[in-house]
Amino acid sequence: MTAAVRPVESLVTRSASLETAVAGTAILVLVCGLLVLVGFPLWSLLSKSLYVRGEFAGLQNFIAYVTTPALSRSVINSLFVALVTTLIVVPIAFAYAYALTRTSMRAKGLLYATALVPLFAPSLLPAISLIYFFGNQGFLKSWMFGGSIYGPAGIIMAEVFYCFPHALTILVAALRLADARLYEAAEALGASRPRIFYTVTLGGAKYGLVSAVMVVFTLVITDFGIPKVIGGQFSVLATDVYKQVMGQQNFEMGAVVGVILLIPAVIAFLVDRLAQRRQVALVSARAVAYAPNRSPLRDAAALALCIVVSGIFLAVLGMAVWASFVTYWPYNLGLTLQHYAFEIADSSGWQPFFNSLEVAALTAICGTAVIFVGAYLVEKIRAFPVLRFVAQFLAMLPMAVPGLVLGLGYIFFFNAAWNPLNVLYGTIAILVLNCTAHFYTVPHITATTALKQIDPEFEAVSASLKVPFWRTFTRVTVPISLPAILDIAVYLFVSAMTTVSAIIFLYSTDTKLASIAAVNMDEAGFTASAAGMCVLVVLASMTVKLLQVLADRLLLDRLQAWRRR
Repeated sequence: MTAAVRPVESLVTRSASLETAVAGTAILVLVCGLLVLVGFPLWSLLSKSLYVRGEFAGLQNFIAYVTTPALSRSVINSLFVALVTTLIVVPIAFAYAYALTRTSMRAKGLLYATALVPLFAPSLLPAISLIYFFGNQGFLKSWMFGGSIYGPAGIIMAEVFYCFPHALTILVAALRLADARLYEAAEALGASRPRIFYTVTLGGAKYGLVSAVMVVFTLVITDFGIPKVIGGQFSVLATDVYKQVMGQQNFEMGAVVGVILLIPAVIAFLVDRLAQRRQVALVSARAVAYAPNRSPLRDAAALALCIVVSGIFLAVLGMAVWASFVTYWPYNLGLTLQHYAFEIADSSGWQPFFNSLEVAALTAICGTAVIFVGAYLVEKIRAFPVLRFVAQFLAMLPMAVPGLVLGLGYIFFFNAAWNPLNVLYGTIAILVLNCTAHFYTVPHITATTALKQIDPEFEAVSASLKVPFWRTFTRVTVPISLPAILDIAVYLFVSAMTTVSAIIFLYSTDTKLASIAAVNMDEAGFTASAAGMCVLVVLASMTVKLLQVLADRLLLDRLQAWRRR
């Protein structure tokens, strides 16, 4: 009996050892991959900023930048537009989110969907629309009272459109969960409505507000598309990087600006992380869902606010659509399709749009697979804690890295003569890698959140039955997490379609993307064609989102019928 049992025990031990070895190898590959995607490019950027013509110069480049008035002014300009935009966006987004979650107004779903429209557009689209509204030939030019839209005013107005949905989604999540008992207790104690709002509503949403402030501030200070199109002579850090690298071929100084651009983004990221660590659960197992009472005056005011804000967003998008069909603005407002003959404005014609579809699709497919598997290894595998910690750190790092900075790092790392990966430079592959790296963090958080909701008993039962973890992953984890996987894929697709800053340094003549083609068309004076290219990006992004909604209702209803039991 004993002799017969020993071979079985030996077999089980070998199986467990093999599984541990496979898991360890997978986590090591993940860490190495993240180092290539994020770590090494950032290190190359930091190293480049310390050299002058190939010789180590320490902080000499930084001193030169700070002591040059024309360059250092960009820092002040960037901080100014970021601060003003944040002060405008966050209060309006909070009011909009409050209307969606704490009032009984009608059409909440429609108004929420309308407010998210800017997510599907490249950042330069609102800048182009504002030029048609308030530019030198704009039909509302008189509303500028002698001022110019080309400069800080135009940048701030366009950034408000671009950043609003990002702040709104955070604040809706912060306000959506509330314990009705807190409001009942406050009313029983005789607290006034303003005091209840200040202590209970704002108190519960304060960490969401901090996150919204940090996200908006970072988005504005690192955005390239809007200041490039409508900034005029008003220089900011993002356009300074572009001028130094593409205009003057001064890569060392471009690296310096990139490092400076990285500082406020890292500070904002750290502040947001610290705020989230201090956050405590506001909804317990005994919580009572908050249901707003009807208040005709309050609901009417909330509805009016949402209609005005969403109407402005639709007007901005509608202007871009209309301008792309106008024959010759503003002298011949007849409609034509000539601006969609892109070969007139750009020698690449329609190819950039098809390139964008290819890059977005590859990013969605490959990126989703890598990110979800990586999140599973970090969250569900209990061995190798040090490697998993490093992988988690590298997965969170891209959130603090602006797209321009990461793209510049890719130039220095992937284009280096010593790097065997330099064969990827100038290809579709490097654009896919860059987009995956740049947008890695949010899908990683989404995946880990979905994985945390799966009871660990699944892995425990599998282990007790000697089922390999990869079989549990494919047969249990993936089907349960399918909604989150689709969310990740759509997020990556839309982000890759709309990004400008992340890939502005990495494209070649054969791999130019739609958003870059729009920037080039606008710079060449073909603004209507640039608007048309942006409209195509919006249509492609919204189509994919609608397909996801359809999949949720048809496909997932069948594959996840167990959720309704």
